[in-house]
Amino acid sequence: MKRVLLLTTIFISVMILAACKKKQPPVNPEVPVNLYKVTAKPVLYYDQYPSTTAALSQVTLLPQVQGAVTGIFFTEGSHVKKGQKLYEIDRRIYQDSYDAAVANRKVTEGTLTQAQQDADRYEYLNKYNAVAKQLYDHAVITLQNARSQVKSADQAVKTAKTNLSYAVVYAPFDGTIGFSQVKLGNVVTANSTVLNTISTDNPMAVDFVINEKQLPRFEKLQQNKHQDTDSLFTILLSDNSLYPVNGKIAVIDRAVNSQTGTITIRLVFNNPQGLLRVGMSCVVRVHNQEAGPQLLVPGKAVVEQMGEYFVYTAQDSLMNNPKAGADSAKNKIKKLVAVQKKVQVGQTIGANMIIKSGLNKGERIVVDGVQLLHDGSQITTANKVGPSAGGKGGR
Repeated sequence: MKRVLLLTTIFISVMILAACKKKQPPVNPEVPVNLYKVTAKPVLYYDQYPSTTAALSQVTLLPQVQGAVTGIFFTEGSHVKKGQKLYEIDRRIYQDSYDAAVANRKVTEGTLTQAQQDADRYEYLNKYNAVAKQLYDHAVITLQNARSQVKSADQAVKTAKTNLSYAVVYAPFDGTIGFSQVKLGNVVTANSTVLNTISTDNPMAVDFVINEKQLPRFEKLQQNKHQDTDSLFTILLSDNSLYPVNGKIAVIDRAVNSQTGTITIRLVFNNPQGLLRVGMSCVVRVHNQEAGPQLLVPGKAVVEQMGEYFVYTAQDSLMNNPKAGADSAKNKIKKLVAVQKKVQVGQTIGANMIIKSGLNKGERIVVDGVQLLHDGSQITTANKVGPSAGGKGGR
């Protein structure tokens, strides 16, 4: 028993001694990083906005009369011309109504002729007191009624003619027509049944939303009709290809959305080849016209925290030298530390990002090793490969 206790004691002592001999990690280890010297250079870039194509005019075709569809005279999805015949609704009943109205008008015209002759005759006799006054008055009233009946018959003919014309549906303007919502033989109801939808296709509108803070810039662009930059407004299609035609501002919406603080801008693009169709998703590119060089830094150097953006700059700092005595004149040594700075970012250009404010030309920022840093971390550039963005390692 005593022997077991002795061996246990010796084992514990050896373990404690071995643990004491282990190196303790330094309190503030230096983090190896790469640095990039901030420079200003001319930058060509575009502000990009998600957008949707829309028709300048779009109409849902509804029948004005009731009846069965007896004719469809277009190809679905094709381009149609203004006045082109699209649908025909059974015209027979409306043709019969028109013919009856015309015939009734002829009857009323005959009645008017007879009443006019009677009135003329009684008027002549009345001059010589050769007819009863009552008969003369009745003749005049009959003539007035006959004239009113002719006017009523004229209106009936116009109504019947209008209904007959409504039996044929024509294209209201040049544009693209969609899928037909009715087939031959379907019975349609006036002002209710949807026949089809037709929309203009050249030019085409492109709508996108901006923050109200950007509104003054776009108002200036709208007022300046002669732009120096040919590609001021361009769009990228859903396959990331560039649409070959440039656009221009057509409309700025009348009001800012009070809930979102945004406003809609409408551009207009010519669409001669029909590449743009209503409802397409695309990206509007607005050529940035800011003059002068911009501060461009590697995007990996920028850290986002709660919607705000920061970078780490490298700054020299004097620190205590642990190898020197407390009273030694050399107890201070120069160390490189990381200082966190809040910045305002601009457009992202490839792997780089424009810095609007918060940094100055010539400052050194950390581009590799950012994830290991906090404000005040000691850093070193030893044994690090220079950043691919063109930065210079070292102090």
